[in-house]
Amino acid sequence: CVLQADVLYDFTAEPGNNELSIKEGESVSVTSQSVGGGWIEVQNSSGQTGLVPEDYLQVSTVCVCVCVCVCVLQLGGTCSCSVSPAAEGGEDDDVEWDEDWDDYSGGSYHGDAHGDEEGGASGRNIHAPSMKISLNKFPFSKTPNPDVFLLAKLPPRGPDRLPVYLGEVGPVWLYPLSALDCVVADPRKESKLYGLKSFIEYQVTPSTTNRPVNHRYKHFDWLYERLLEKFGSATPIPCLPDKQVTGRFEEEFIRMRMERLQAWMSRMCRHPVVSQSHVFQLFITYRDEREWKMGKRKAEKDELVGPMIFSLVDPEAPDLEPGEVELKCEQYSRFTKAMDDAVKDLQNVGHTHWKRCTGRYRDMRVAGSNPSPSLPWEPGCRLTSVVFQPKKDLHFLLETNNEYKGLLGCFPDTIAVHKAAIDRVKEGERLVAGGKISSQEKNNMKQRISCMSYSLQAEMNHFHSNRIYDYNRVMQLYLQEQVNFYQQIAEKLSQALSQFTTL
Repeated sequence: CVLQADVLYDFTAEPGNNELSIKEGESVSVTSQSVGGGWIEVQNSSGQTGLVPEDYLQVSTVCVCVCVCVCVLQLGGTCSCSVSPAAEGGEDDDVEWDEDWDDYSGGSYHGDAHGDEEGGASGRNIHAPSMKISLNKFPFSKTPNPDVFLLAKLPPRGPDRLPVYLGEVGPVWLYPLSALDCVVADPRKESKLYGLKSFIEYQVTPSTTNRPVNHRYKHFDWLYERLLEKFGSATPIPCLPDKQVTGRFEEEFIRMRMERLQAWMSRMCRHPVVSQSHVFQLFITYRDEREWKMGKRKAEKDELVGPMIFSLVDPEAPDLEPGEVELKCEQYSRFTKAMDDAVKDLQNVGHTHWKRCTGRYRDMRVAGSNPSPSLPWEPGCRLTSVVFQPKKDLHFLLETNNEYKGLLGCFPDTIAVHKAAIDRVKEGERLVAGGKISSQEKNNMKQRISCMSYSLQAEMNHFHSNRIYDYNRVMQLYLQEQVNFYQQIAEKLSQALSQFTTL
């Protein structure tokens, strides 16, 4: 059997990275699917071989029966050739793990290796053919079905329970005694497959152990998918920095990506539920290859994902009435929508101001650096500081705003799970009358949406505390830099004034 592929989109190879340029409509032969990281090695009609993104191809299998099969057919029999499920793109039940995920770079052990930026942050799991997916796991392109939690027989609560307490501001999560933080630093270019594939590896050092572990972007992407799958129904999980196929080894791109990965990890560390989860702790504290592999297998077989995460929530408070639950849900929906609009407006204003400073003022600086010889003074006040000022103040404001833009974009999906549960409870009487559920199941649903509501309230209170802290910090920085900036302008104006003598 030969694997052929039709090219869906144009792709231009990046020089020096073993990639191959392809054109839409072209047919190529697949020479290796084991490269990993969203890449496939192919050969074009000219005999040139190289790597292309797998999303750019539609792979098909062409089988040719020869030798014995030809003889059998000539005798009137049937061909016994068959293609293995793995070759046809189906699921191979004997394969639980893609070992390419765990191969190593050319140097010493730095954690496991996988494909680079071309991962599944979009929600697509490139390892799906090698894993069995539980029926409790719902894709987040649609609202997860709350019936999984509302009508299911719940497992007994174990040590992984998620307590919710009534604090001064209302329901709150149980916070750890000591705050967790991580430092993402020391990006290094590594390679695998004897230099065929290159990638950037980052060093992640948690404050709890001060022992660094090494991860590639693909590992961050794997963590994001696991967190989204497990906690997405209860907690907004913001996306990672965008993927990028070309230019990913440029110094400025690596610096910006590291900065944004740092911001993402810091936000996850500050969440009392996410930061204490097994999968997150595995990511920042694994000690060796065996622990890393076993931990990943365990995380991907976790059954308490999607709406079933609410089965772990343990509120120490009386049950809420469905009407109160719905009122809270609508209140949070309106608030997040209003804040999302405000964040987008602020982002647009910030970008406009940035362009104004780095565009029009740059032209003024160039013009001011060559004054006319007929002027009776030397140029004393340049606008250089105006051009670079946004990097000192606006940059941090816009980055924080961008974080909240992504975070607020997750709330509609999370709140939609709660709204779907409320709608289901409203149908309780009709379902009982129709014999679809019992009266006890209807009462259970009321208790369980109360539990869901407490988790949503605790999440919103956590969001509010972070929002106040983040914007207070970033506005302090912005205004202090503005003060420094205008003080410099005042000094330059004073210097310019001193050049003019009184007649």
